[in-house]
Amino acid sequence: MQLSSLLDRFAEPETLKMAKLGRELRAQGIDVIDLSLGEPDFDTPQHIKDAAIKAINDNFSHYTPVSGYLDLREAVCTKLKRDNNLDYTPENIVTSTGAKQSLANAILALVDENDEVVIPTPYWVTYSELVKIARGKVVEIHCGLETGFKVTPAQLEAAITPKTKVFMFSSPCNPSGAVYSKAELAALAEVFRKYPQIIILSDEIYEYINFGGQHESIAQFNDLKDRIVLINGLSKGFAMTGWRLGYIAANTTIAKACEKLQGQFTSGTCSITQKAGVVALTTDLKPSFEMTKEFTRRRTTTLELVSKIPGFKCFAPEGAFYIFPDVSAYYGKSNGTEVIKNAADFSMYLLNTAHVSSVMGDAFGEPNCVRFSFANSMTNIEKAWARIAEALAKLN
Repeated sequence: MQLSSLLDRFAEPETLKMAKLGRELRAQGIDVIDLSLGEPDFDTPQHIKDAAIKAINDNFSHYTPVSGYLDLREAVCTKLKRDNNLDYTPENIVTSTGAKQSLANAILALVDENDEVVIPTPYWVTYSELVKIARGKVVEIHCGLETGFKVTPAQLEAAITPKTKVFMFSSPCNPSGAVYSKAELAALAEVFRKYPQIIILSDEIYEYINFGGQHESIAQFNDLKDRIVLINGLSKGFAMTGWRLGYIAANTTIAKACEKLQGQFTSGTCSITQKAGVVALTTDLKPSFEMTKEFTRRRTTTLELVSKIPGFKCFAPEGAFYIFPDVSAYYGKSNGTEVIKNAADFSMYLLNTAHVSSVMGDAFGEPNCVRFSFANSMTNIEKAWARIAEALAKLN
């Protein structure tokens, strides 16, 4: 059977692949601790679940507008004004089946064949693959530990060419946990002002999981706002991963383009999820902040445990719920039967020996690093890092 060549342009997400391998070992009766997936281990807050139950009982069971119910798009606007002091109208908002679809809509609406998309590393695994699906060209900017995993204005300007169409990044960042300050965003904004053809995709899905203070959005710079596609969703901050609700805020031309694409792919997202989303976005954020408090505790414990691992070079994350250490000190080491040659070998060694799942850094554009989540119970975190330390001690 001859399948489409489209499938050869991109790879399966390593995050999902590692989770699948972990499930396979678990099915064999092996106790695998999952530090690979980026999913809060909390249940959706009760008041949001109650809103969904009410929507079912009120018979919101029919097709919805492609871009989402009006009250949901109004709720997004309310949230953006309340939390970010950003002014948008419902015409600027398109809601989708998760922020991943929102990203896909935006990339497919903006990128033509051979258009260049500048992405600082490390980046979420899907960014580069969506660009490849659109036949664009990924231009990576290496941002290592030495810059706190953040792109500098000089690096950004050096990467821009006449073919640059889009710049995309996340803050807080998956996988590094880097968070851009207002001053750092302002410095990047100065560069973008010189290149009016560039659209900026700002992924802010981890907005509420911030360990250093207030979230800053690059959309706050009004003269750039029409060139910014702000992407967010409810999965991380509201523990609603399975509900599948993401959204963009953009100028009306881009918003209508995304709506047109989505109309042929999925139409409107789940009606019940949308009604729950209205309540999530417009009511008490206390449950979200309580989750962040717990992530803060786990971050502290994780960093203490990681500091005891010889050879790791680790950045203290400022947001999200991952650590992304440089593990290259272990490349070339062996347990007598297998040699760790790269991050993929490292992750597989930990999966098979320590029974802890992680994600190799190649998937994020940083081949010397490995991503570990701390979106797991404190008990599992402590047990996982004890296993990791024991497994790594066997390497010479």
